[in-house]
Amino acid sequence: MNMTPIQNEPNDHDDMDADSASGALLPPMPGMPAMPSVAGSVGSDAAHGPQHCGLIAIVGKPNVGKSTLLNALVGQKISITSRKAQTTRHRITGMRTLGATQFVFVDTPGFQTLHANALNKSLNKTVQGAVGDVDLILFVVEAGSFTPADARVLKLLGKGIPTVLLANKLDNVHRRGDIAPWLQDMQGKHTFAEFVPMSAKNAKDIERLFGICEKYLPEQPWFYGEDELTDRSEKFLAGELVREKLFRLTGDELPYTSTVIIDKFEEEPPQKKGQKRLLRIAATIVVERDTHKAMVIGDKGDRIKRIGMETRVELEKLADAKVFLELWVKVRSGWADDEARVRSFGYE
Repeated sequence: MNMTPIQNEPNDHDDMDADSASGALLPPMPGMPAMPSVAGSVGSDAAHGPQHCGLIAIVGKPNVGKSTLLNALVGQKISITSRKAQTTRHRITGMRTLGATQFVFVDTPGFQTLHANALNKSLNKTVQGAVGDVDLILFVVEAGSFTPADARVLKLLGKGIPTVLLANKLDNVHRRGDIAPWLQDMQGKHTFAEFVPMSAKNAKDIERLFGICEKYLPEQPWFYGEDELTDRSEKFLAGELVREKLFRLTGDELPYTSTVIIDKFEEEPPQKKGQKRLLRIAATIVVERDTHKAMVIGDKGDRIKRIGMETRVELEKLADAKVFLELWVKVRSGWADDEARVRSFGYE
């Protein structure tokens, strides 16, 4: 078996701030400032009124900021981000309850058309399944841009579900006057319910988006508890964080088909009062070639040590626990083309 281990142990004296590592934990945003919106103020005294709840799908091509948007809406990091396409590979649900309204956001993989392997077919099936059973769709594009890849995603969206065109990364547009004619052009491409130019990094834009989404959610009991943030487990999030650091620290050198499998996830209660629980985790990074394995390990193991260290630091903050993390690297050629192996690795 072609494997290489690396261990990252918890350190009571490790005071590295997560913000100094790539992929820093997004700060919680409880009690966001109330702002007037189309639907009025969100999170007011309406908590004692009739409950509203609904599913909101976030869809778009790879790398338009869907996961960054989900994290901002939830107020906590639950979906990993990187510049590499197809970073998100699973349907991830994030919840935010404000006042009497519970917003259930579904982040989807970027719809992929460049490679028709078993992995991408699985990811695309996830996207198609998500858009057919929701109350609202947020179709995310880069403000001022509409590419053939955007057009292919748009074709997946039916006319029976309200769809908001979310023009993200508005902060990257230097001439705001160019947005108006672009929005006019977009009106002819689909019957959008609304047009929302914004930046997922702007808290006021996020608050405004809550007000817009609220109008489309039916009156019904909440699906989740008021304080729940995601339906994904800590084990799942641990694997995702390893994969995020893997992609961030290897850049475009490592093929997107590399993945992470959690082999062991054990929780030990605190030994003494005031101590934190301990998570013992073993994970395998799966690559397709020996050259990729060497790339992940790095010179004298430096890269995989950094992957483990950054994962551990962030996971300790996210899970409020001490973490013992052990990483391995394994070569599995052609796994992304093997439907049985794709399923065995946890893809739907």
